[in-house]
Formats: sequence, structure tokens, C-alpha cells
Amino acid sequence: MMPDEAGNIKDIRRRIEKACAACGRDPGQITLIGVTKTVSPERIREAFATGITHFGESYVQEAREKVAALACLGASWHFIGHLQTNKAKFVAGLFDTLHTLDSEKLALELSRRLESEGRSMSVLLQVNIAGEKAKSGIAPQQAGALARFVSDLPNLKLSGLMTIPPFFDQPEKSRPFFAALRELRNEMAARDVPGRFLAELSMGMTGDFEEAIAQGATMIRVGTAIFGRRP
Repeated sequence: MMPDEAGNIKDIRRRIEKACAACGRDPGQITLIGVTKTVSPERIREAFATGITHFGESYVQEAREKVAALACLGASWHFIGHLQTNKAKFVAGLFDTLHTLDSEKLALELSRRLESEGRSMSVLLQVNIAGEKAKSGIAPQQAGALARFVSDLPNLKLSGLMTIPPFFDQPEKSRPFFAALRELRNEMAARDVPGRFLAELSMGMTGDFEEAIAQGATMIRVGTAIFGRRP
């Protein structure tokens, strides 16, 4: 049985409103990104019809087919998976936002590819806030230097930070990691990147996005709660 996507999206929006009310935030500040890994273009089209206009993909090859098939929608596409430098050319031509920038080498190649495409792109730095060896991302203490480097590149618009905290069965255990990313962003905006404001915090997924909203998330990445569990 296929999930009731329209009903699921309505429920998520209610949860967003409730989470925002609890911390005195405006739900309009939250961008809901539907994570569409393994989801067919037809189902993405149905989700778009319910009001989701932002979609996140993790694999370049899979995304290429979907973005082409759904070009007429005018959706905003976010790359949220680990990006190898040799795949930067594909991301530069397909996506509007990259959430996982984690090196100067990748930033240079992406800027170069965007220049040749005549495009620009919003980028977020992926921060490995918990220092997990199995996860991508820069250490918090490296974020300021990379932010300054990216800010000087053409065609890249540094717009914020992203993190994936350790997995917990109890969502509230994610709270300190979300708070740490917010505090890092505030410190960087005040000191490390003069004249630029890092507005976006991409953090929170199906199991913990309410906690992320309470700690300042502006983008949440939700897949399972919309489309069901992946095969």
C-alpha cells in the first residue's frame, strides 16, 4: 500500500506549526524539503501538488533523471548527499542549493563549473558537529576558515550551515548538537564572515525535526514521514 502523501504532508505541517508555537517562531521561517531518494517522478509530482516545492536528492545519477522529467514544475532542488569533486559538474547544472560543501577543493571545482554554466548556487557548509568518523563534514573549528574561502569565490552564495547529528531513539538527545550548530553559526556571522549573514540552518529529519526547529532550524529534510520507508 502506498503512503497517503497528502495526509502525511498535512500532518508534518501541523507538527511544524506546533513546534514553532512552542518556541515562539513563525512557521513561515521553515523550509520543508521533501527527501525523494528512491521516490518516482510521479510521486514527487503528487507531493508538489500538495504544496511542497523543495526536494532533496542524495545521488547525482538518480537526480539527473528526475530533475529532467520534472523540469516543468519549477521546483527547487537541493543536493543533500556527500558530493565527490568529480561529480561537481553535474550538481552545478542541476541543483539550486548544495547542503554538503566540506572542502576548498570542492568549492573551487563547483565555482568553476558554475561559471561555465552561467549559474550561481547557494551552498551550506556541512559541519560534523559530533566528530563522528563515519560521517562527512568539516570540524567546527574549521568552519570559519572555509566560510571565508567560499565567500570570496564567484558563483557561490554562502547561505548557512548543515549537520546530521548522531542517531538517537529519543529525539531530545539531538538537541545539544542542533544547539551547537546554531551557536557556531551565530559566532561565525558575528566574527568570521564579516558583512555576510549565514541565515540558513539545515538540520532535522523525520525523527527529530521538532527538536531542530526549537534550536533554530530554517530547513528540515523529511523523507520517511512523507513517502514511507525506503525499500
